[in-house]
Amino acid sequence: MELNLKRPLVFLDLETTGTDIASDRIVEIAMLKIDPNGREFTYEKRVNPTIPIPPQVSEIHGITNEDVVTCPLFKEIAREVANFLKGTDIAGYNICKFDIPLLAEELLRAQIDFDLRQCNYVDVQNIFHQMEKRTLSAAYKFYCNQEHTGAHSALGDSRATYQILKAQLDRYQNIPYEDEKGVKSFEVVNDINTLSKFSYKTEHVDYAGRIIYDENNIPVFNFGKHKGVSVAKVFEKDPGYYSWVLSSNFPEFTKKVLTEIRLGILKK
Repeated sequence: MELNLKRPLVFLDLETTGTDIASDRIVEIAMLKIDPNGREFTYEKRVNPTIPIPPQVSEIHGITNEDVVTCPLFKEIAREVANFLKGTDIAGYNICKFDIPLLAEELLRAQIDFDLRQCNYVDVQNIFHQMEKRTLSAAYKFYCNQEHTGAHSALGDSRATYQILKAQLDRYQNIPYEDEKGVKSFEVVNDINTLSKFSYKTEHVDYAGRIIYDENNIPVFNFGKHKGVSVAKVFEKDPGYYSWVLSSNFPEFTKKVLTEIRLGILKK
């Protein structure tokens, strides 16, 4: 089933130096943009991460330090990346827990003012896990009946994810959906907003989960001595905690969210 798009959808995949959102870096980024009229556009770049790629990581994606030594830094292509994503929604495999948070970090380090929260996210892995519980290669075999020969090639993974999502739409004509009142129903799946609601479920305020919403939808800290306490209350009782977070090794997006909350409190 072809996608029913109201605006472009970008299939995103990153190859990186590791899995730590705060300290690891992108070594390759690939994006496959699908326009509502079906036209395809691709963006693919290798990046000098400025830190070593561990040998065990190179064994996974096949990119070595020598491969990227002459490649541009991410800050040199960051504006191109933001422009490619402008006005789009984003899909991918495990993007909600990894690719989106890491990309947000890189954009902030490059001082690019692009808020990824304006996009809807469709996480094909979450759809797959809720329905079948497998990996990307297994998903490609299951839905497309083909071997994923391009595994761990960023653009190859993006194309495989695109094919999987279309095959999922053929298999699952509607999906279970629970509205804000807790009423369960089934909706036609071929709609990005519906797919986003189904595949992107989080209580996180920031991507890394350092700040979460409590049962009253109030941002609270999810770590340290103030775990479970509202951010507003901590800033009121322990104002130095904000400065400590900003000067510590927390993800840049976590710091950005805390700053937004703090400014909102001050404005109020």
